[in-house]
Amino acid sequence: MTVARVTEITASSTKGFEDAVRQGIRRASKTLDNITSAWVESQKVVVDGGEVTEYRVNMKITFVLKD
Repeated sequence: MTVARVTEITASSTKGFEDAVRQGIRRASKTLDNITSAWVESQKVVVDGGEVTEYRVNMKITFVLKD
């Protein structure tokens, strides 16, 4: 029987949403083993002086627990 767990993380990037997702998964994989998927729950931007300065994603990461 396989058991999985879901954890929620927030990641950011100055380049874009796709880069924020990659950075978040890359960082999560340093701590979590057996990551199988990620669901981007929300996206938002930080604005400073009328310009977008940061892209943020809130993700749910699924990983399989070891036996």
